[in-house]
Amino acid sequence: MARPAVAEIRLDNLRANYQLAASLAPHGQTVAVVKADAYGHGAAEVTEYLAREVGVFAVACIEEAMALRTAGLRQPILLLEGFFEAEELDVIAREGFWTVVHNQEQLHTLATRSLSRPVPVWLKVDTGMHRLGFSPAQAVRAYDQLKSLRQVKNLVVMTHLANADDCSAPGVSVATQVARLPATFLEPTVELSLANSAGLLAHEQVRAHWQRPGIMLYGASPLTVDNPDSAQLRPVMTLKSKVIATRWTDRGAGVGYGGRFLAERPTRVGTVAMGYADGYPRQANDGTPVLVDGQRTRLIGRVSMDMLTVDLTDLPAAGVGSEVEFWGETLSANEVAAHCDTIAYHLFTGVTRRVPRKYLG
Repeated sequence: MARPAVAEIRLDNLRANYQLAASLAPHGQTVAVVKADAYGHGAAEVTEYLAREVGVFAVACIEEAMALRTAGLRQPILLLEGFFEAEELDVIAREGFWTVVHNQEQLHTLATRSLSRPVPVWLKVDTGMHRLGFSPAQAVRAYDQLKSLRQVKNLVVMTHLANADDCSAPGVSVATQVARLPATFLEPTVELSLANSAGLLAHEQVRAHWQRPGIMLYGASPLTVDNPDSAQLRPVMTLKSKVIATRWTDRGAGVGYGGRFLAERPTRVGTVAMGYADGYPRQANDGTPVLVDGQRTRLIGRVSMDMLTVDLTDLPAAGVGSEVEFWGETLSANEVAAHCDTIAYHLFTGVTRRVPRKYLG
């Protein structure tokens, strides 16, 4: 009998989420972001399933793009971090990839490289995220340079929103970031990409020519406060396992490494085949919700490498073989993440190769 840990992937929910994203900007185009192995969901399987309705996919780097080409994906693939070595430009041209250009070094390398054919380029402007991109003043000159190069075609201007998920955040607002774009880029002839998932869900003013949904495709809302659009998202990954042992402990007994959890009463402990080597967060607090046979209970004790423990005291019908859901269709990944001082992105991308993916729908 195989170890029962599994990540079920609902591909029909994935499609519904992509269709929701596309419907929010019906006059633009919607790129499906599948970096980090499609946020832990399996990039080859995700792209194969979406290929009939997605025109462009996006990944972080050329290694991820080449893995998708090897898997058979023929659509254009946008490299969100651009290229790191000049030699990558030859591969980009050959494979029909699109590349971000976010600094002067990349621009110079592109300008001095002889390519077999021109490549589509997305010029990144730093309007307040302060990670990558040309300053607004530098970006106008970079845009003009790129337009003049024979190595470049289909130029798009992009920026990344820092606080679209939380309108009350103390940092730079969406409106401020949009206002920092040079007027040149607001001309009708310039194609723009401004909206990530949060921008697409909550800020109509950034729905432009190209949208870049990521986390919303996988069913988790990036917003601190949901709205009617984010409420339509359908969870794609359900992380599951089973109870493999039970025991009673006395009041005051410690459970797990360090005895962090001390039983407040005689407690029935269920041991589950799931640990931090599977990607379940070690920092999960006592009280983090789980579902056992569809009934809500809590994590007790520290997460171990291969196992964790849950409270079965009030679930007398549960026992060895009971199914445990850690997040998914009936337990929000965002709720679990809040108990672990992290975010759903981290939960999804952290699920390791030891956990088999089972594709449904």
